[in-house]
Amino acid sequence: MSGAIIGWDLGGVHVKAALVVEGRVAEAVQAPCPLWRGLPALDATLAKLPDWARAQARHAVTMTGELTDCFSDRRDGVAQLAGWAAGNLAGSVRIYAGRAGFVAPGAAAEHAPDIASANWHATAALVGRHLDAALLVDIGSTTADLIPVVGGRPAATGYSDAERLETGELVYTGVVRTPLLALASAAPFRGRRTALMAETFASTADIYRLTGALPDGADQQHSADLKGKSLDETRTRLARMIGRDRSEGTDREWRALAAHFAEAQARVLHDAAVILLSRPDLPEEAPLVTCGAGAFLGESLARRLGRPARPFTAVIAGLLGGSGEAASTCGPAAAVGLLASLDHHYGTDA
Repeated sequence: MSGAIIGWDLGGVHVKAALVVEGRVAEAVQAPCPLWRGLPALDATLAKLPDWARAQARHAVTMTGELTDCFSDRRDGVAQLAGWAAGNLAGSVRIYAGRAGFVAPGAAAEHAPDIASANWHATAALVGRHLDAALLVDIGSTTADLIPVVGGRPAATGYSDAERLETGELVYTGVVRTPLLALASAAPFRGRRTALMAETFASTADIYRLTGALPDGADQQHSADLKGKSLDETRTRLARMIGRDRSEGTDREWRALAAHFAEAQARVLHDAAVILLSRPDLPEEAPLVTCGAGAFLGESLARRLGRPARPFTAVIAGLLGGSGEAASTCGPAAAVGLLASLDHHYGTDA
């Protein structure tokens, strides 16, 4: 694939890759990867990706998996992930260091604070090339990034995970893996307020499966009980959150309970977004740019806030070659690949 660039997002539970050919995203893919088991998990995931992911190319890599249990700390994780990329991806490799640009894999450790979990920066930087002002809302399986774009550039107040948790620019909630216990301590059922079981019986994938909002292919993880994902099995997990069996409620009641948890999650995101949108440098007409497996939740958030919603794929429509929804789910991988294709410094050690 002469001239091709592959953008990568190496996460703690998923690997995302996007093929960029002649400045356009031609393909994108997300695959599960239990990175907490160690780097061999990346080998296994790479072997199962489409052939183009293993072809000779220029590779641009961002990451969020550096905090995974198998690493001693972020610096170690950044260095090991960069080393894995250099040793296993066919062709040249550069690591995205956010505000510091692209760096060689060998320099990753010294740039660890810039590289660690900087995938949000890539997506926001690409959005900023198309919109002067926006709030990027990237909701994935596990987390949500709410990133102000001002003057065509990422304008987050925080940068690291810790800083962005403080500012509300990182909300640790997603549409697949978040335990329902993280959203509420009680729920309504048959006219009573019932406390929740302090167990991880069910996750957000379960509630959105019942409400019908979960996109096909979004849930690539095991269920909490390692059982199936039929609606009845889903209702069983949800019922256990309030200490009941599925047979003790109707399908309508379980759907209503799922909707309650969905509303609880929406409130968390709403509260974070209103603070960011109150910034004086974000104009009232600034849209929410939505992407990720939970883009549907971002669109709902925009309606809730009375703001226009712009899908990430619509913002960069001229840079897409038919990858559509996959490019939204794999937003940071697509973004880092496209930024590499636009950056004349990419491929140098400068």
